[in-house]
Amino acid sequence: MIFGMNEQDFVAYIIFGITLNFLFSMLFGIYLSKNIGIHEMIKSKGDKEQSLIVSLSIFVPYAKMLITLYRVVILQLYFLNKGYSHKEFWVYMTHCKS
Repeated sequence: MIFGMNEQDFVAYIIFGITLNFLFSMLFGIYLSKNIGIHEMIKSKGDKEQSLIVSLSIFVPYAKMLITLYRVVILQLYFLNKGYSHKEFWVYMTHCKS
């Protein structure tokens, strides 16, 4: 047993969480590309790498999906509500802080 559930149930939760993550990530990517433009996103993309915790969170059910939803909240509350653009959010997410 893992976390009080059978291994099959735990694996099913992981697979469902990964599926939801891909769905939310793809929808968020489509949303950003429609508002910024694919060519502009490619041109302004930085070389920032994801942290190890974010990379390993794929193995925790729903963690990756929650990280994607957290990024959506940051976009809405911090950037759009304060008058910043989608492109400024993209630059924030993809560039290292120096």
